[in-house]
Formats: sequence, structure tokens, C-alpha cells
Amino acid sequence: MYSLNRSCFMSNTSISGSSSPFSNYQRRRLPAKVVALSTANRDHSNGSVLLDTRSGTTTLQEMRDGYAEVVDPKSGVAGGVQDVYGEDTATEDQPVTPWAVSVASGYSLLRDPHHNKGLAFNEKERDSHYLCGLLPPTVVSQEIQVKKMMHNIRNYQVPLQRYMAMMDLQERNQRLFYKLLMDNVEELLPIVYTPTVGEACQKYGSIFNRPQGLFISLKEKGKILEVLRNWPEKNIQVIVVTDGERILGLGDLGCQGMGIPVGKLSLYTALGGVRPSACLPITIDVGTNNEKLLNDEFYIGLRQKRATGQEYAELLHEFMTAVKQNYGEKILVQFEDFANHNAFNLLEKYGTTHLVFNDDIQGTASVVLAGLISAMKFVGGSLADHTFLFLGAGEAGTGIAELIALEISKQTNMPVEETRKKVWLVDSKGLIVSSRAESLQHFKRPWAHEHEPVTKLVDAVNKIKPTVLIGTSGQGKTFTKEVVEAMSALNEKPIILALSNPTSQSECTAEEAYTWSQGRAIFASGSPFESVEYEGKVHVPGQANNAYIFPGFGLGLIMSGTIRVHDDMLLVAAEALAAEVSQENFDKGLIYPPFKNIRKISAHIAAKVAAKSYELGLATRLPPPKDLVKYAESCMYSPSYRTYR
Repeated sequence: MYSLNRSCFMSNTSISGSSSPFSNYQRRRLPAKVVALSTANRDHSNGSVLLDTRSGTTTLQEMRDGYAEVVDPKSGVAGGVQDVYGEDTATEDQPVTPWAVSVASGYSLLRDPHHNKGLAFNEKERDSHYLCGLLPPTVVSQEIQVKKMMHNIRNYQVPLQRYMAMMDLQERNQRLFYKLLMDNVEELLPIVYTPTVGEACQKYGSIFNRPQGLFISLKEKGKILEVLRNWPEKNIQVIVVTDGERILGLGDLGCQGMGIPVGKLSLYTALGGVRPSACLPITIDVGTNNEKLLNDEFYIGLRQKRATGQEYAELLHEFMTAVKQNYGEKILVQFEDFANHNAFNLLEKYGTTHLVFNDDIQGTASVVLAGLISAMKFVGGSLADHTFLFLGAGEAGTGIAELIALEISKQTNMPVEETRKKVWLVDSKGLIVSSRAESLQHFKRPWAHEHEPVTKLVDAVNKIKPTVLIGTSGQGKTFTKEVVEAMSALNEKPIILALSNPTSQSECTAEEAYTWSQGRAIFASGSPFESVEYEGKVHVPGQANNAYIFPGFGLGLIMSGTIRVHDDMLLVAAEALAAEVSQENFDKGLIYPPFKNIRKISAHIAAKVAAKSYELGLATRLPPPKDLVKYAESCMYSPSYRTYR
């Protein structure tokens, strides 16, 4: 016989103190609107049911055959389906009590994405967890399930359909989702993240089914701490948050930017091994300036113009304060796709008080620096021997530029003020030069060098004579044939990085880079491109994907209990990634390793980041493990199924 609880936080306590035998009462089932509570309320050891009875109206309950029964001595019909709580007759205006039952058995177990195994439940589990008859008789392995899902996903011709199929799987069977993603990472990464996630965000209102994270809007101002406590998981280690103002190269998508935190945290688990239950996606909704969304009947966010100034700052400050209060000093907050003016301010404001990381500024910088370190094996010399020209002077451009200058400073012992002179930036008004200093935003001023004004990119190439051309503009087709040919005339092996996402916003394609440079370019992009054959030789383009860095970087911070991010951690992460590029990869023209080894790569990056944290005195998990790589691997989440008692 199952025991039932008066409160969700008590165990095995009979309600109403009744000792009457069940046989003396007529029974009927709870209404159909019974829903599952958090799995935290389940007691797997004795099969007890945790039933929320806060309204105090229930006289006696029982669990039989995997469902709850309400016992009513006044019922005149055995097994009758009476509308006990008036739910079926109530209108929208008449409140009813949302009764909830949490059972680690039967139908509810199949609806629990954290524990559902589908046809992989063995016969013993089916018998002990009341699953008999709820599944077909066949028992299949997780490997067969992966094979079946990949077959189904490949049958979809439209990338967004594949994305939706993956999100549906994540909501049905979490372990199978991560197993599928890890085993097929190179094929599925463009589906769950760039470039497909960009389209998913644009259409998020139409495809939204159920929340996968927290939405915090201006309506929640003054009670954000309470909102955070509504999230069922309590042991959160990493938060990815966006305000949706600059989603990839697509602009202001408002509340629909939630696809970015959801996608990033999927990669934190699949590529970096951080437990899914420790990850929390959050969207801060302060409105949108996107008129198309404001007029879209399917838009899911606030229908107002973006809040700015003090109102915006107060909401973000309340959020950051509440996060630290609720989750402690070591919670990692990763900022994603904030507009330039807010991104730099937030990183500067909270970098000294919180464990914060901006992937657009710092993560992009680290992965690009890794690619440049690798590229030196093709072109010779060190970073200090090269000249860098950027198209784009926003978060990504200035972040990469600064990390390059820091790495050159580290290698040469030159002051960073001197090493910055090796880096030139072009924005929408042309080359950033000292005569423009007064009108520049503060984050651009360190790059205003002495030079005559230049408005066109091709002219900047011819006058600056860079060996490396990097695109972070968010503007497609800006590395024209004229620009690439100019780079090729100046360099035997021009390094060309077209980093803007999604694919439509890439400064040039892989085919254009290889063709216009007569097959001599060292090329990498932000979004994936297919291999290109030029004059009988196959060129494999690299992808400077932030997913190389941030999952391992975050794991390193978490496993060492780091309390602040330091620039030196970004440098060692880049160096660790560059060290993973093998001679076989170089022979194919690659400056990044293949994603199939990403978990091994993430473990090495995590170890280097943790070691630097211990060296800087920023780690709190003491004493440090003797072998940080093995420790990182031991911390990683495994999606293999568990056996249930």
C-alpha cells in the first residue's frame, strides 16, 4: 500500500489522521487535470506519493495502480467520475485549485524528460514502475534509439524542422537528446546552434511550445528574486542570459532571443559536461524596437519599445543582485547578444563583483586567438610579426583585438599600449584613426592610431598592408573580390577570417575566399561551410565557433570554484585550443581541430583555466586536484541511461 503526504515536504504521513480501512469507502480517480510536480518530490526508495493538499479539502487519498484516488464516503456510485473540484463545470473566470501529484511510476514517468527512457525501459523496470501496457513490448537499447532519431532527423529537408525535432526530443527524453548530440556533434551542432538557431529565434513565437528557461520582464521588477525561486532546480551553476537586442547578425529579436541561451546551455552540457540541471537559460525582456515583432500576433514578449537608461539599469542591477543572493558567489553568469553599449557596460560594472563572462566579447576573442596561433604554423613567425585589420569594431572586433594585443604583450614583454598598434579597425565610417577620437565610443578609442582617414575597406587593405583580415561586421558580402585579391597580392598566404553569423551575414564564403586567392588563403568562418575544390586540391574551411571555448572555459571555472574571470584565463584557453590542432589537421589546411573530439578538448581547456585560477588565487575549491585533466573528465555529465529500482 502506498502512503500519502499532507505536504510536499513531509514523508509517509497519513492525512486527516484517519485510520479507517479503505474498503469502507467508495473510490474515484482524481480529475484529469492532475499534473506532475518536480521530481525532487519523489521517493524512489519506497514508491511513496507526494500529494499537494494545501487546500485542505481532501478527506483521504490513496495510490493504486499508478494513479491517485480520492475516497469520498458520500459517493453513491463505486468508481464514479464525479467532478470533485468543479473543474469541468468551471469557466475561465471561476478559479479552481491546481492539484498536483508527483509519482515516479506509470504514465507520469513517461512524461518526465529527466527520467524517461522510452522503449529502453527493461521488463523489470516496466513491472516495478507500473509501465506495463503503456509501452509496446519491445525493449531497445539507447544506441538503437539514437540510430532511429538520426534517421528521422535526416528525413527532414528544412533545417528549422530538424531544430524543432531536436527541441521536442529534449522535452521528452533529456538523456537521449544529449547522447544524440554528443555522438553526432559535427552534424547536429549547426542545427541546435548557429546557423539554424538564428532562424529559430526569428520564428520563436510561432514554434514556442513550452518554456525551457525563465522569462524576466519589466513586469517582474521588484520581485526578481521570487521569480528565480520559481525555477524548479536549485543547484544552478551557470546562467546564460540575453536581452535579445543583438541576436547574432539579425538584430533586435526581443523576447524571442531565448533560443540563444537555450542553445548555449545545451552545448555547455553536450560539449563541456556541465549537468543539465545546473544550467538556467534566462531572457530579460525590456521590450523591442523591432516593429515587425511588435505587430506580430504570435510575438511572445512585451509589446513596447525597449526600456533604456535608468529603468534598464535598475532592472539589470536587481537581476544581478538576486542571482548572487539566490545562487551564491560562484554562480557563472554568461552574457549573450546584448547590444554594444550595454555589453561593455555590464562586463565592466559586474566584472569585479560577480563571476561574469561575455561570450561575444571574450569567448569569440579566445577562439579567434586560438585560430591565429595555429595559423602561424602556415605563415611562419609569431603574432608580433603580423599586422591585423578588422572590419567591424563592436563587441567581437574590439574583444578579439584586445586579446591579440594581450597575447603579443605576453610573448614579447612589450606594453599592451604598444602592441595595440599592430591592430587596426574599420567601422561603418572607415578606418579608426586618431583624428576621429573625440567622436568615438569609449571601447573604440584604444584603436585610434595615427593615420590619414580612409573610408573604403579595400583602400585600408592597400595602405595598412595587413597579413590578417578579420570580419566581425555582421554585414554579408563585404569581403569583395577586390578586397580578397588585394590581400592575396600582399601576402603569399593571406589569413582571412569571415566570422559574422549566421551564414547569410558572413563577409564572404569559403568558395569565394579560396577562388579569389587562387587557393592560397588560410580561411575560417563563424558559420560552417562545405569543403571547396580549387584546381584539383580540396580545401577544408575551419569554423571559429565559440563552442570550442565557452563550454570548457565554464567547466574550468565551475570545477575550481572560481569567483572572478581574469584575462589570463582567456589566453590560456586559446593556447590550449591551439595545442589540440594536430599535424593531420594542418595537412588539410585546418586551424581548428574537428568537433568530434570536443569533450577531450574541453577537458584540456578546463584544466588550463582551472590551473590559472589557482595560480591567480581566484579558486575556492581547495586543495586543487593533482591531475586537473582527469578531474575535469570525471566532472563531466554522462547521458547514458540509469537503471531504476
